[in-house]
Parts: sequence; structure tokens; C-alpha cells
Amino acid sequence: MKTFYKLILIFLVTLTVSSVSFAQDGPQNTPLQISGSGDLYYKYDFSNFKTLSGSSNIPTSFATDHNSVSLGMLNVILKKSAGKTSFVGDISFGPRGQYQSIPTGDVGNTSNSFHIQNLYATYKFNDAFSMTAGYMGTFVGYEVISPVANFNYSTSYLFTNGPFQNAGIKANFAFSDKVGLMVGLFNDWNTFQDINGVSHVGAQLSVIPAEGWTAYFNVLSGRGGGGAATYGSGTILDLTTTYQLAEGFRLGLNLADYSLPEDNGGYSGLALYPQFTLSSRFGLGARGEYFKFKDAGGVEGSAISSLTLTGNIKTGSLTIIPELRFDNNDSSPFFNNNVNAARSASQFLIAAVYAF
Repeated sequence: MKTFYKLILIFLVTLTVSSVSFAQDGPQNTPLQISGSGDLYYKYDFSNFKTLSGSSNIPTSFATDHNSVSLGMLNVILKKSAGKTSFVGDISFGPRGQYQSIPTGDVGNTSNSFHIQNLYATYKFNDAFSMTAGYMGTFVGYEVISPVANFNYSTSYLFTNGPFQNAGIKANFAFSDKVGLMVGLFNDWNTFQDINGVSHVGAQLSVIPAEGWTAYFNVLSGRGGGGAATYGSGTILDLTTTYQLAEGFRLGLNLADYSLPEDNGGYSGLALYPQFTLSSRFGLGARGEYFKFKDAGGVEGSAISSLTLTGNIKTGSLTIIPELRFDNNDSSPFFNNNVNAARSASQFLIAAVYAF
């Protein structure tokens, strides 16, 4: 398998070198662009349950604190283009962009105050072909780390259990204005350095079947450094699609299946995202999700259903996000008011997200 990865890497490098010799002079330099966001939230778990660390029942990423005005993150994005080259650097401060964005992060490590979300460079040989290398937000899934790009503030189980970032090198092909392909070699999930060597291969086919409809078919496969049972081993297949069905109404869908080798489990799931734009200042949306941990080693996996109702109230660059969420899990992992095991959990939150 490692020989296969090496052959693909040699192919990508050869393709890069050969294409450079035919590259023409590019456009003039563009000014440095600076953008980013800051967010905070208040959340209340209706069971009033709270762990010693302050988190509540529902275990998806971010918005974890119960009955607390808490920080999300401050992230700053730098972009620069010069000729055919472009660069993106994205650094974040705060829990959402620090240890909560790194599954192996240490909440007690106060010296770890920031996290690099993106750090990559792209060379555009022509309108149809480019190469990108570095540390990048994952191409898998519907939701992302930045709250600016998500309609819902809390995140799905599909997002929480999938990759967050991929470090590697990839080739991007635009066959037409409606069909594109990315292929690449990557590290283990969410790592700057792969102690297992470049260990994953991934691809994304993007299509626009009709006006207002986009679809992305994604695959990422490899073996983590700890073996077949470790997070990041196995193969994930993912479909992400959005369709603007009518003016003011958009429907999103995320389907994913993740399998670890040698009967070590994985997950499968579906999330549906209907979103209504009622005015330039107000939107209303929902997320309905079904998520199933696969059986592993003879142990039956649990199934989760979740419904999230979210509003977006916009004033200038500020978005206020009120949200209600109801989760149900057949293995009763939650706790009620009496700290007894419960199948269901519910919460309310209100968040403020400022984009600049």
C-alpha cells in the first residue's frame, strides 16, 4: 500500500514540474486580504446536567458549555495572490478553534492557545489545472469549523466524527464549468505531521447538474499510525449536496459512511438541511439527522436521531443565532435532572457571530 502512495506522489510531483514549464505569465499581484470572525454563545441544557468540566449532555463539537456565556473563537484569515500563485493562512484562538478543533487536543494545556486551521499554497497552471499543498480544512462533509459558513451553530454528529483537516498535496482539474475533480495524498486526519508516513488517498468529484444545484462526491481512505482500530483508519464515503429549490428556499443533504477495517466499527448517517430566507435580515432553518455507530467486535452500535431548529438574525456583519435542539439515543447515554440515564436530551442556545 505504501508503494501505491509513493507512486501517486511521484505522479503528482511530475505533473507539477512538467506543467510549470508551460505556464504563462499570470495576473498582477493582489493586495493582502484580511478577514475572519469572532463568536460567543450562551447554552442551557434543559436537564440542568453538567460535568465537572462544565459541558452538558449533547456531545457534538463546539457549544459544549452549560449555563455559561462562553467563547467560540477568534480566527484571522490571510489571503494573498501573486501571479499564478496564491496563499491562505488561517489561525484561530479560543476553544472552538483550539483544542475543540483537534480531537487529540488537551483542554488542560494552557500553553496551547491557538490552532492553525489552514496553511496552504496553490499554483494555477491554467484555468483547468492547479496544484495545492499544505494543511487544509477537509473536503469531506457539509459543515465546517467556522461558524460563519454554517447556518446552525451547534454541529452534527457527522461533522464531529469525521475529519476536520487534511494535510497533503492535491491536484485540481476543472473539466468544464460544471464538472471538477480533485485527487490527492494526505496525512492521517487532523495532523500536521504523519508519523505513519503519507498514509491516505482522497478524491472529490464536483458537479453542477442544474442551475442552483451543486453536488460533491468525496472519498478518503488510509491507515492511521496506531493500526486498524485507530481514528482515521479505514474509508469514508461522503455525499454533500445543496439545491436552491425556489427563491428563498434551499435544501442541503449530507450522506456519509465510514468503515474501519477488521470489524473495528465506524459510522453511517444522513443529515437534511432545509433553510428559508424570509428577508434580508432573517432566515429560518432546520437540521434533521440520523446517525449510527456501527457494530464493533461483537458490540452493537448505538443509533441517534437529532432535530435542530435555528434562526439567523442579521444586522450588518453581526448574526444572532437562537437555536433549539432535541436529541434521542437508543443506548441512553444522556442524564436527566436526577442524574439518571436518559435516552433524550434537549438544549437552547443563543450565539453571536461577527464576520469581518
